[in-house]
Amino acid sequence: MYPVFQTLESLRVQPEDLKVNFDVVSLFTNVPIVYSLELLSHHFEDDALELFKHVLTPTFCFDGQFYEQTDGVAMGSPLSPVTANFFLEDFEKKAIKQATHKPVCWFIYVDDTFVIWSHGQEKLTEFLNRFNGLHNRIPSPKN
Repeated sequence: MYPVFQTLESLRVQPEDLKVNFDVVSLFTNVPIVYSLELLSHHFEDDALELFKHVLTPTFCFDGQFYEQTDGVAMGSPLSPVTANFFLEDFEKKAIKQATHKPVCWFIYVDDTFVIWSHGQEKLTEFLNRFNGLHNRIPSPKN
């Protein structure tokens, strides 16, 4: 059996618990490249980081003029999901660590999050408001 199924089977959800889904709006275009490269530097050697930097900084030509995208990872790049995952994992860990009230569970798949919340709607709204204020590049997730 897969570990996630064992984890799900071990959860004890109460009738009053809230089941919530968070979805980050436009994740790739809001991933901060400089910050993400700093996170990646803890896991990769300098030569790999240079490749990340080159691939994650998209350039394009419009009407004969070249432009460089200043933030957000390139849509369609094979490294964009990896980079977005590093960033979002760090972001979510910090949010949960700082939270006064913590979720029962927090399951992530790219930019979608499934949460079981046992502290009521009011505390969930407080958590979400604090979560939204942690980083200026991440728009409010829908709940």
